[in-house]
Amino acid sequence: MSQSTMIRVLIAEDHSIVRQGLATIINRDPEMTVVAQAEDGQQAIAYFREHQPDVTLMDLRMPQVGGVEAISAICAEFKPARIIVLTTYDGDEDIYQGLQAGAKGYLLKDAKPSELLNAIRTVARGQQYIPPEVGAKLVQRLSNPELSERELQVLGLIAQGMSNPDIATALTIGESTVKSHVNR
Repeated sequence: MSQSTMIRVLIAEDHSIVRQGLATIINRDPEMTVVAQAEDGQQAIAYFREHQPDVTLMDLRMPQVGGVEAISAICAEFKPARIIVLTTYDGDEDIYQGLQAGAKGYLLKDAKPSELLNAIRTVARGQQYIPPEVGAKLVQRLSNPELSERELQVLGLIAQGMSNPDIATALTIGESTVKSHVNR
């Protein structure tokens, strides 16, 4: 495939080993090439300006400037930017914020390499890519925006400065339940 028809990819990920693994997977595909690798959102914005990639893979939680902020900044400057959120976080608020900021896709880091490459191709064609399990959480969030009484209690305790373990103890629930309430 010629250089002009290759899908040019920018990776924004703060973990070096993950960045390198993604680059290896992408560069092995004869239709794709990694043009830059950013360690944080600030670098991602700068590298996007410099390389104007076809697709950007963006982690959400990074130092300096987070993924959502970087997506917002890039999409404000480059309307046709095609960004895929690539993260370990599948909470509906993370999904919602990433897509609201302008991302065209959302992929979990436990995805198979073939799914990653399919997501890149799909977004490069101008389509959205949202796996079924992520889409289900997004639909649930949009169809059920009101918070339960327990979720409001948890948010109130967070506002008082309590940590997740302290909230779990105060409400006699598990810490994972607290996290679930926060992520809803």
